[in-house]
Amino acid sequence: MAVKLSIGSWAYTFGPYAKEPILLPAVCKKLGELGFDGIELGGFRPHAHPDDYATPAKQAELRALLSDNGLEVSAIAADFWTDALVPWEKPDAYRATFKKNLDFCNAIGIPCIRVDTVAPPPGPVGKARQDALKKCAEVWRECAETAAKAQVKVTWEFEPGFCFNKPCEIVGLVKKVGHPNFGVLLDACHAHMVAAVGARQPEPVETLPGGELDLIKKLTGHINHIHLIDSDNTLHGNETSTHRPFGEGVVDFDKVIPAILKAGYRSPWWVIDLCFWPQAWEVTEAAKRFLEPYIQKYGK
Repeated sequence: MAVKLSIGSWAYTFGPYAKEPILLPAVCKKLGELGFDGIELGGFRPHAHPDDYATPAKQAELRALLSDNGLEVSAIAADFWTDALVPWEKPDAYRATFKKNLDFCNAIGIPCIRVDTVAPPPGPVGKARQDALKKCAEVWRECAETAAKAQVKVTWEFEPGFCFNKPCEIVGLVKKVGHPNFGVLLDACHAHMVAAVGARQPEPVETLPGGELDLIKKLTGHINHIHLIDSDNTLHGNETSTHRPFGEGVVDFDKVIPAILKAGYRSPWWVIDLCFWPQAWEVTEAAKRFLEPYIQKYGK
């Protein structure tokens, strides 16, 4: 299956861009000019919040913007920021937000929804932690079943900045969900920080001898979406992984990309993630150029 290259639009609205975000029309125009196949929509204002595209006319306007620039949508990163799944306080709000984003996917033609727990680490402990893991799995199984009927897959992005960030929990949770329409979003940077560094994990810290390569192997059959970017072994703002531009970190993509494919990744989408990088706009073209030889080598 030929690779399609996309990039997350949130890189141009979060962090350093929060005060002066680059609006979606400008982002789409640039990506189209650079020859990207798609865009991964941040479901956050000012880009693609479903509430801002709630009418058929606004939805048609967004579809036209994408089409005019030759872009498909690889996925949407849904905004669950006010509906944390852990601790177990707002499950109905979480379900409602998921359903709203699923309807948006149907209207725009988006094949995948990214989810997370929202809650920061360390999260609950002891029996409460096991209960939270079980309840997360139950809700995500419901979401996966609902989305399957709409032919939209559900993907969970684990990272140091959210609870359940140990390799054993990541593997265990996706298996607890146990639904064919649910999988893991493997972000190369997060995978490294989780499996090689053990960043922001509650004690005892769990790392793997082979770092991200061992984690990828353990997730065989469960990776249904990917983000690609480098890591320099640090955290951004002591919260989540620093998404370092390609070639400025320690991730060996000549090992990581084949490992992802060997682990059964079958989606055509490779997604660049420059989240929180202060020069994301300026390095977008270079990021695409970096991956092009890998696409030629591994993506046909």
